[in-house]
Amino acid sequence: MIGIVGGTGPEGRGLATRWAMAGEAVAIGSRDLGRAEQAARDLQSKVPGASVHGGINAEIVAASDVVVVAVPYSAVQPTLQPLGEAMAGKIAVSVVAAVEFVDGRPRLVSVAAGSVGQEVAAILPGSRVVSAFHTLSAEKLADCDASLHEDTIVCSDDREARGRVIDLAEQIQGLRALSGGRLANSYYLEQFVGMLALMNRIHKAHTGLRIADVEPRPA
Repeated sequence: MIGIVGGTGPEGRGLATRWAMAGEAVAIGSRDLGRAEQAARDLQSKVPGASVHGGINAEIVAASDVVVVAVPYSAVQPTLQPLGEAMAGKIAVSVVAAVEFVDGRPRLVSVAAGSVGQEVAAILPGSRVVSAFHTLSAEKLADCDASLHEDTIVCSDDREARGRVIDLAEQIQGLRALSGGRLANSYYLEQFVGMLALMNRIHKAHTGLRIADVEPRPA
């Protein structure tokens, strides 16, 4: 099962929608049980027959083998610290970029660890941390009728975990997943999120990333 910590936010809802469409079992987590259960009901109405339920974060972590971290950067530490023991041995997928918006414009936030992915690894030393899905539009993901024609880059120091997340990414129709190597390389992905946000603002679009002239290699 795929658990999503912060699954009631835009990116969490979007990924949950696409995995539910692909037939994956999804658990939507939140600090607020009511919000999590409502998000699960909303998804079931969008994707009839979806295997989805909502629960508080600790419950969905316990029930899942892959846990997606989809909270705002400011909530990473307070959300994950209480979950450290429950997350031990599990794959933790960070989709978080350290970007804040000032007057609608993106501004990068300095991360002492180097990248949010590395910060997650420091908070969850017993987890197998992977960084991915940063450049996907939450709006497009949540729109069941929107077609995807883009790539996601997947970084991790754990090759097996990186391969598992690449496989999960490619369950999403129209999405190609490429290995980005070690977790430290997540820095470059996270930095690029600000540029995509600016492109969306300038062109009034929901832009994505497509890497030309490269063939997927083993994770």
